[in-house]
Amino acid sequence: MSLLNQLFNRGVFGSKCKTCLSLAISRIKLLQNKRDLQLKHMRKEIAQFLQAGQEAIARIRVEHVIREQNIRAAYEILELFCEFVLVRVPILESQKECPAELREAIASIIFAAPRCSEVPDLLQIKNLFAAKYGKEFNMAASELRPDSGVNRAIIERLSVRAPPAEARLKVLKEIAQEFSLEWDSSNTEAELGKKHEDLLGGSKQIMADAILPQAPTKQSSSLSPPSNGAHSTLTTDNKQGSHHIEAPALVGNMPQVNANEIEPSIRNYMADVQRETASQSSDVLERARAAIASAERATIAARAAAELVNVKFG
Repeated sequence: MSLLNQLFNRGVFGSKCKTCLSLAISRIKLLQNKRDLQLKHMRKEIAQFLQAGQEAIARIRVEHVIREQNIRAAYEILELFCEFVLVRVPILESQKECPAELREAIASIIFAAPRCSEVPDLLQIKNLFAAKYGKEFNMAASELRPDSGVNRAIIERLSVRAPPAEARLKVLKEIAQEFSLEWDSSNTEAELGKKHEDLLGGSKQIMADAILPQAPTKQSSSLSPPSNGAHSTLTTDNKQGSHHIEAPALVGNMPQVNANEIEPSIRNYMADVQRETASQSSDVLERARAAIASAERATIAARAAAELVNVKFG
């Protein structure tokens, strides 16, 4: 009885496998024709953008073209693998283990099945191979384990990643040549040649330079009186630049003010003013004292506002 079941299952596997492989081949051919038309239309649009001087849009659109070209190339390989396995189905039926000459084709189909949603027949083929060779065989191909046998070109074409700058520039030049455009690629080459790491490093360096203290030179201070007793401003000018220091301003509908967070900043501000004005004239000292007094009044007003807000919303 077991022999009959084995023969029956063998026949079922063979017929299902042939049907799914034939459907997959037909569907891939239809998709390839459709993708060819889409690629022609997309390349024509990019040529129009290059001719109109809209290179920024062309640089973005070309990534989609490269992606579609990679999928098309992967489908060509999968079509060959499906045809190869279809011819060797009788060998698959007669052997329990996967034949060595078919391992690459079968492993590549298993790997590509979940990544090619346009061809659902590949998932059915994958399930048939899982039932025949076991889940471990399928997992090895799906996870690209060592000695899985998946075709390297299939892996590269179906990998989701941004194309390199060289590939984008190459396709743009091919499109310009295809449509006989006199396109100067120098701007695009310069844009694609920029290194984002250098830009990030530059911004960090600018921030670091801004944090570095500058030695005070010939300074003059001007004081503006606080508005409503809650806002004080001290402006210090020197040869290298100007620093604008403001005490926290109160907003009428602010949610909750914490006076403990305001007080340390005022103290630091007062200490800085005392250090910077130690060597100045008596007139500057008087202005600094006035600034300190204004800051103290701002602190008192801030505390009062904080208590008022806490009472109102508490």
